[in-house]
Amino acid sequence: MVERMLLDAANIKRLAEQYSKRDQGRLTVVTTHTQARYALPKVVTEFKRAFPKVHLKLHQGSPDEIVQMLLDGEADIGVATEALAEVPELASFPYYAWHHSVIVPEGHALQAVSPLTLEAVAEYPIITYHEGFTGRARIDKTFSAIGLVPDVVMSALDADVIKTYVELGLGVGIVAAMAFAPGRDGNLIQLDSKHLFPENITRIAVRRGHYLRGFAYRFIELCSPELTETRIAAAVGSIQPAFK
Repeated sequence: MVERMLLDAANIKRLAEQYSKRDQGRLTVVTTHTQARYALPKVVTEFKRAFPKVHLKLHQGSPDEIVQMLLDGEADIGVATEALAEVPELASFPYYAWHHSVIVPEGHALQAVSPLTLEAVAEYPIITYHEGFTGRARIDKTFSAIGLVPDVVMSALDADVIKTYVELGLGVGIVAAMAFAPGRDGNLIQLDSKHLFPENITRIAVRRGHYLRGFAYRFIELCSPELTETRIAAAVGSIQPAFK
């Protein structure tokens, strides 16, 4: 009951600010490195152009940290692939779909394997994401489904580190496909591997019962035009009971 009262008090403050300072205030978005680095830059740029007086705080964290910050009221919007859909106190929505991709140094033997197979990839040391980040569980499950246990010699929180060590020749990389850019990533090659891994869905989440300022709805709509204020507000207003 106390938690609900505190949430209501915070909502009243945000409601007052919405009418007194419509285009001013603070928006806190918490997300993982992958989303902050590859998915959100364009959105953030457009948002800052539309709302120059809004202080946008972009905080990086693990999926569990994202959930906790949303539940604690420390963040308004969360963006991640893991965890968000599993928490009933959060309303989450699909943002975009993506696949993992295999990357190798130029001239690697896997370039000659067509079509590429998981068996062929598993013959080499693997460098990929740390457990709990950027679909790592689905990578492990994909190999396990055909009885393979890949030799993950290094795991990292972000794709830039993975690409660095792949380029040094320490292993084959498995990264989010959007983390690779041919003109930017030196001597690395992205192999045709979309067929190897299942689709992942990155989601946008807000806490149910959390009042969002108008510019927060606009940020979400910049991420995905289908996520309109009407759709988000209807889900966010579905408050979980404080007690039974």
